[in-house]
Amino acid sequence: MLYRGQNVRYSLKLSKPRWLTIVTGFAVLSGFIIHMAMAPEVIPAHLQVTNSESQLPQQVAKQSAQLTNEQITALTMKLADLQSNVLRLNALGERLADEAKIPKTEFNMQALPSSGGPELLGEAISVMSHSQLSSDIADLANNIKYKEKQLKMLESLALGHHIQNNSYLSGRPIGKGWLSSYYGVRKDPFNGKPAMHKGVDFAGKEDSVVIATGSGVVSWSGTRHGYGNLIEIDHGAGIKTRYGHNKALLTQVGDVVAKGQVIARMGSTGRSTGPHVHYEILKNGRQINPIKYVNRKSKN
Repeated sequence: MLYRGQNVRYSLKLSKPRWLTIVTGFAVLSGFIIHMAMAPEVIPAHLQVTNSESQLPQQVAKQSAQLTNEQITALTMKLADLQSNVLRLNALGERLADEAKIPKTEFNMQALPSSGGPELLGEAISVMSHSQLSSDIADLANNIKYKEKQLKMLESLALGHHIQNNSYLSGRPIGKGWLSSYYGVRKDPFNGKPAMHKGVDFAGKEDSVVIATGSGVVSWSGTRHGYGNLIEIDHGAGIKTRYGHNKALLTQVGDVVAKGQVIARMGSTGRSTGPHVHYEILKNGRQINPIKYVNRKSKN
């Protein structure tokens, strides 16, 4: 072995025994260092990687999969419960339609929307894929919206049938009182000149009840020139009735009223000489003689 510096030169000759001793010692020292480096007990605890920790990603993935399956199962159960509620709504709608005597050709709760959808009731509930569950929930949402439209249609049909069956005009627009003036040309009570009277008058005591002569929808409720406090009811098919000179109005525009319902209190508002009801019937916007409707019998 030779070492040469700027001002130093050094050489050493090793015999085979010395050389073998050095190599052996170096090998032992290297082995000990490697062993110490790889031993777990010399590595800080927070830096050691155990066998269980090496499997942590797999365990987390497995737990996540199990959690997802549990959630899907819960959602599937909820989906089935909602579909059961839809069936109950169907039954309710059909019962209401039967009670209202609405033909099945006009209303059918069993009809499905065009999008369709699988029916889970009666089937074994199993864990479904996320995409399938999302599709079923979307189908159910569309079905519920369709049922909502059907129920609104049922309400409209039931109301229409109710009005149609009870809009037959008959009887007097008062509970108590007497017929005081007929339809046609008469002497005007204010100026004494001949004038056309386009209705019939029923006199009575102030605050006496004024009743609807047929079912319909209130189309006017308020003050009107000449009529005072006026109620107007639309009975459909171009037929309307008017009740004038009221003291108090008990219904509002848009209210659905039944035949015989109290709609106002008798008074003398507007162009009037005393408590009475001015009763008119209009057909397609023109006043007609109400007397034949007053005198005819109620329709059973």
